[in-house]
Amino acid sequence: MTSADGYLLDNQQAEAGERFDAFASLFDPTTFRHLERLGIGPGWRCWEVGAGGTSVVSWLARKVGPTGIVVATDIDTSRLDTVARPPVEVRTHDVGVEEAPGRGFDLVHARLVLVHVPDRERALRSMIDALRPGGRLLIEDADPALQPLTCPDEHGPEQRLANRLRQGFRRLLAERGADLSYGRRLPRLLREAGLRQVEADAYFPLTSPACTALELATVRQIRGRLVEAGLATDEDIDHHLANVAAGGMDLATAPMISAWGRKG
Repeated sequence: MTSADGYLLDNQQAEAGERFDAFASLFDPTTFRHLERLGIGPGWRCWEVGAGGTSVVSWLARKVGPTGIVVATDIDTSRLDTVARPPVEVRTHDVGVEEAPGRGFDLVHARLVLVHVPDRERALRSMIDALRPGGRLLIEDADPALQPLTCPDEHGPEQRLANRLRQGFRRLLAERGADLSYGRRLPRLLREAGLRQVEADAYFPLTSPACTALELATVRQIRGRLVEAGLATDEDIDHHLANVAAGGMDLATAPMISAWGRKG
């Protein structure tokens, strides 16, 4: 991802683990379905870009078995210690700056990574270059501009406050170089990069315990930044956290666009 200094949601904060757990609950079934469709199996060489948490890395390791390899990279690998054993290799790596950690991969996967990388074009090119001929690429990224609301059904003051805080969150992301409409461009970008058999779909979670957990962890994690930027007061945030914890709100995430293709 981006450098730790610029990344709004770094792995060192206490809420990062809660966010990774929520992402796993929300998005792992979709990710695993796509990876199964791409044919992953024993002996595959995989690069998991911006791994962050362990759920996808652990799943890949089980699929490739002892004859395969999973290279898991991130700018902060502190949460990957528990999976750093064969067939997993953990490496500190910035995909937007550094060369790929190898060549000839059967699969390269990144989820919720490129939207945060300033030099997305370079990162995407690096991932494609790392594939063997016939190798598969799966990129999954959010598109917050496509659906910018925490509460699409904005029917009361609680929902309006939630959406105002989400607007502040989006502003903080954009100021740090995030491309909030990147997800929708993925199919075209993969085709323009020369990949074949490009397809895509979108997943839009709405109203689940994981959506609630993600919202609570995210707002707590960026609380100080929102207040410092004048985008919310501590009172606003306290009210919102209490509203969410009460359990009566229909909370949504940004749609996640999954796009995949095969290198010629």
